[in-house]
Amino acid sequence: MPKSKKRNSRPAGGRQKTIQPFSDDDSSVETMSHCSSYSDTASFAEDGAEVDEEAAQEDFEFKLKGFIELTMDKSAKTRQAALEGLKSGLSSKILYDFIVERRITLTDSIERCLKKGKGEEQRVAAALACLLCCQLGSGMESEEVFRTLAPVLKSIISDRSANMSARQACASYLGLCCFIATDDIEDLYMTMECMENLFTKQYHAEGGTDNASALHIQALLSWALLLTICHSSEVKKKIDMHIHKLPRLLSCDDVNMRIAAGETLALLFELAREADAEFYYEDLEPLTETLKALATDCNKHRAKVDRRKQRSVFRDVLRAVEDGDFQSEVIRFGRERMQIDCWVKRLTYGVFKELFGSGMQFHLMTNGFLRSIFELGPPMLLDAAALKAMKVSRDERVSRSKPSSWSQ
Repeated sequence: MPKSKKRNSRPAGGRQKTIQPFSDDDSSVETMSHCSSYSDTASFAEDGAEVDEEAAQEDFEFKLKGFIELTMDKSAKTRQAALEGLKSGLSSKILYDFIVERRITLTDSIERCLKKGKGEEQRVAAALACLLCCQLGSGMESEEVFRTLAPVLKSIISDRSANMSARQACASYLGLCCFIATDDIEDLYMTMECMENLFTKQYHAEGGTDNASALHIQALLSWALLLTICHSSEVKKKIDMHIHKLPRLLSCDDVNMRIAAGETLALLFELAREADAEFYYEDLEPLTETLKALATDCNKHRAKVDRRKQRSVFRDVLRAVEDGDFQSEVIRFGRERMQIDCWVKRLTYGVFKELFGSGMQFHLMTNGFLRSIFELGPPMLLDAAALKAMKVSRDERVSRSKPSSWSQ
């Protein structure tokens, strides 16, 4: 199980000696002023001729400074592309020293884009807020970022006139920012309440779906993530409040809502049994019958890919609810490996993988904060062979591939 966050732990790390050089076709800052140039994520590619590390680092930071300036541009297209450039940079490297010096400026830029932007710009800005917190690690600096941006994220989430994709992203990244940064129990509980106010609306959807279903899914998953760092008494309170209501969502028309509800139920059962070995659920028989039906669903009215995804997930959920079992999987990165051996760890890994994308492997190896979450110990020194292996295999090699709403 991922380790409880230590608020006094060291941040992600200082300046790294091992860097990822730029590709040969990188643009200058002048060229980056054109949207098509600086929005190209190839500017953070890892392949290329060997270059002087210090010069490459300076070049990298010079480009990031250009992106930061462009987040204040009048053009929405330019701002969005600059945000994408920053997102790509923070996903692919450890930049603690650079970030600390510009934390307030970056926070102001993100806040401005969230308030001024629409749709995709807001979505990318919300993701960048999470990456900023991940770079800073748990502590006062990331907590200040969270407290500045949380009200804006909540405002977008609750704004029914806002773009639905932006609202979904804000719900997802608000939860993750809170998980990373907050050291205040009231902030934690208020964020969870914000999520509850959203996904509990689905309890009364009469088995159907609506346009807000995707928003409710993200709120449910964020709430589940935050539940994993709550005090045991609060965990028990939330389990008692929701474990009898969540099964209603298993009949939703939206397959992703059914999967999110099923995996959250598996998580609640795991947490309940961890707290009380004699945990008893009086409605276990009807629940397991529903789960068995979903694990063997052959309804021709559902899309074939949806049925396959649902059956795979609910076989695991059924084992968790009925027997308390979990089928482990192994994540390999560089010369290390990590075992995903419980639902808490599966959820936590999934949300960070969604945030970092192809940079997840690099951050598992080098990001001290992320390694502390998964109890991996201090970062190992990366040599040339390890970096080469990482370049060859960008994505984690998983012993068993399975669909999951955690990583959607």
